[in-house]
Amino acid sequence: MNGSLLRRKAVNHLLTGLCALMVLVALLPLVSVLWLVIKNGAAGLSWTFFTALPRPVGEEGGGVGNAVVGTLYIVAIACAFGLPLGIGAGVYLAESRNGLFARGIRFTAELLAGVPSIVIGIVAYGVVVVPMKRFSALAGGVALALLMIPTLARATEDLVRLVPGSLREASLALGVPQWKTSLRVVLRTAMGGIVTAVLLSIARVAGETAPLLFTALNNQYWNLRPDQPTSTLTVQIFNYAISPYEDWHAKAWSAALVLLLVVGVLNLLARQMTRTRLKGAR
Repeated sequence: MNGSLLRRKAVNHLLTGLCALMVLVALLPLVSVLWLVIKNGAAGLSWTFFTALPRPVGEEGGGVGNAVVGTLYIVAIACAFGLPLGIGAGVYLAESRNGLFARGIRFTAELLAGVPSIVIGIVAYGVVVVPMKRFSALAGGVALALLMIPTLARATEDLVRLVPGSLREASLALGVPQWKTSLRVVLRTAMGGIVTAVLLSIARVAGETAPLLFTALNNQYWNLRPDQPTSTLTVQIFNYAISPYEDWHAKAWSAALVLLLVVGVLNLLARQMTRTRLKGAR
């Protein structure tokens, strides 16, 4: 009996150690990437870096202010298109359940969620850039919105389905129409989780490069016109990284650090909101 107990304890300690080792192996690439970006990018951060325009080819100095503003601008356009459609589709899927049209939307959302982002960029190029005959911030926002909608729709559907059915029944019993019940009762109850899903979807699209190469392209100057090419941090990093200039390489590291911090903050906010929501549910 003692021998069997010792053997079970030994196996337990061995497997626990192996799991801990696998976690360390999985964290090693992440930690190395973080360290490399922080080490090479922190020195280049300054007020000028965030406010100045890029210098001409071969000249040192300047910054990525236009890319920071352009990123915020294009992500805002994507949110204007993607959030209402994604959340609305999720509520419809949750309320309709097994309707034929709902099944078609659900299948389409699952299909789009697995499509590579570069394919979405090509689609946006054909739908927006070709008819407009120019690259633009609007095309970039549409491409990012197409990436947001399917994941946001599926997340919203799951969150709305978690709302107790008794709330719907109570609202309907008071004579509230179905659409008002969905918007004012069901959606408001699930709003905490939906906001978390929104933050995660924004964090995802903020780091996309491939769709913007086909849509927003780039711009060396300030731009807030939706019908003009617009610079973004991801495209700026790409252009700087493939250049032969050391100063541009340093700026690429610094811009990558800024993007990493933005995505990290959004993910931390989403996790904090999730924890707060879980504590409130208890």
